[in-house]
Amino acid sequence: MKRAPVFTVLGCSLTLIAAGAQAAAAPEDPVAALVSRLNLQNYKDTIKGLTQFGDRRQGTARNRAAIDWIEARLKGYGCPTERLKYDYPEPGRTSSAPHIEVGTPANGSEPERTVGGGRGRYHRNPTWLNGDPMRQPDPKLRALDREPATPGPREEVFCTKIGRTHPEEMYIISAHMDGHGWGEAANDDGSGTALVMELARILNNPDVVTDRSIRFALWNNEETGHQGSRAYVAQRRDLQGKEFPAGSGRYPEPKWLGMIQHDMMLFDHGAPRADGSISPVQRPEADVNIEFQGKAKFAADANALAWTIEGANEKYASDYPAVIGNHMTNTDSVDFEDVVASVSLRENERGTQIGSGWDPNWHQPTDVYATYSDKDFLLGLNAAQTTLGAVAQLAGTSIVGH
Repeated sequence: MKRAPVFTVLGCSLTLIAAGAQAAAAPEDPVAALVSRLNLQNYKDTIKGLTQFGDRRQGTARNRAAIDWIEARLKGYGCPTERLKYDYPEPGRTSSAPHIEVGTPANGSEPERTVGGGRGRYHRNPTWLNGDPMRQPDPKLRALDREPATPGPREEVFCTKIGRTHPEEMYIISAHMDGHGWGEAANDDGSGTALVMELARILNNPDVVTDRSIRFALWNNEETGHQGSRAYVAQRRDLQGKEFPAGSGRYPEPKWLGMIQHDMMLFDHGAPRADGSISPVQRPEADVNIEFQGKAKFAADANALAWTIEGANEKYASDYPAVIGNHMTNTDSVDFEDVVASVSLRENERGTQIGSGWDPNWHQPTDVYATYSDKDFLLGLNAAQTTLGAVAQLAGTSIVGH
């Protein structure tokens, strides 16, 4: 039997050794390294911290206390904060925005069914805003949520990571911090608020550098028709990209490159059954919905942004995929959609699914931390991985010494 030449075997071995050395020397993806800094317990703890303020209804002391708490946390992450002030003169819950559900009266009569904002493609459950405190069985939470909203001045907080090479440009990552319904607003929108805060924590680590600026905004008054985000656009739109003071290299309002909203991130248990009941567990094929508005002025740019985010989901999300839709509605990104590329991340399609009763905790006393399982919280964490992966790439993020 003829033996193989020794040099052939050695050549193969040397090739394998060289390939292994190149793989070992290849730099680790800094975006993947950042995404790995997210963890489920931190995300859950932040949501839990928000629930100490009950439903955080706008125009109440508990809402103002929650804003203070959020601001203190953001400052603790090393993210310089600012507050935007505006006035909300309307008493109670009123809005000119379409498809806003109405509250049940305190006498416990049947709720009014809502339009929901989409075509009736699915079995529909009635959706409504609970207005009856006695539907909340926990007396301590019922007492915490009892103070009604009053008209008057409002505030909301945001913080900014300043870009190293392009401080005059930025991406906005946002959620709304107010809620209602006599629960804890754990999902709507503690889940989105906690996501934004977790991204602020990671991207403001001392070793993280971004080429472009990133703003982390927590809107107020979303539940009354997103007056907080509307006030932000009205007050700051014309300030974009203007250096102030001149020659300082400071840009109080960098040019908006994209806006990514997060509103209800936890609950994808599927469509209502024929009897109206909902599965008690997260469905295995749950996904993160990325929506843009196909009729908006910046629809093409928003579509491109949505696909960038979907690509980040494929690369960096650990468990749940993402899907894209073009019917974004009824959240704070609507106020940006004709000004800049804007998208919304959610647990389900806003109009056709959430509006059809796919989440029975929506604006209900059952929207409390204890309602959700780790698989629910994991869906929100996957949304955080998705947005962090996309924004870290778009903003040109690197890790010092990495």
